[in-house]
Amino acid sequence: MLITNCYMPYNDYPHPALTVDCVVFGLDEGDLKVMLIQRKLSPFKGEWALPGGFVRISESLEEAARRELQEETGIEQVFLEQLYTFGAVDRDPRYRVVTVAYYALVNLADHQIRAATDASKAAWCSVSNLPPLAFDHEQILAMALARLKGKVRYEPIGFELLPQKFTLSQLQKLYETILGTVLDKRNFRKKILKMDLLIELPEMQTDVSHRAARLYQFDAAKYQKLKTQGFNFEL
Repeated sequence: MLITNCYMPYNDYPHPALTVDCVVFGLDEGDLKVMLIQRKLSPFKGEWALPGGFVRISESLEEAARRELQEETGIEQVFLEQLYTFGAVDRDPRYRVVTVAYYALVNLADHQIRAATDASKAAWCSVSNLPPLAFDHEQILAMALARLKGKVRYEPIGFELLPQKFTLSQLQKLYETILGTVLDKRNFRKKILKMDLLIELPEMQTDVSHRAARLYQFDAAKYQKLKTQGFNFEL
């Protein structure tokens, strides 16, 4: 019986390059924004794009995403979740490139942005008024926005967009902005308070022209404990 060696060297096969792209959302005065960078290099030099880049041989996908975010925008230590893999044959004019997209949620006040490496600028742009984007980044952003709108209803990820201390009005405005709808104030507060996931603080707003409102914090530890018991967060 003839036994052949089925192993073939990896280099015998053409293979695509691998990149990561990051959709970073932030909330600014009731306006949902996304972080964009202006490309310093070809292709699409001078055009706006999502932060991202090539995966190094020695790092995981998430490590690459976090590194690219930090290098191109200065953003680090954020909520980050894998979104989708985009592999259209012609998505990159240089050669065959597959990208794994991630989305992140940040509180804008906590992050000083700066452009570096192959980005000449970094800026927050309103998702309702975006410039044309390089590559297939408009498609990536659209999918990330759809994921955010869906997931914010059944997981408390929206709190990542708020300051550590927030008012109920700020919380409601967050959901209205993401979902693109007006929520009934009484029903919203009744539902969110009934979940018992907010810590009422002995503090009020300061430096506001209107009547100061009570401040709250999200009890992440309690949510994780309840989640293991089958708790269902749903708005």
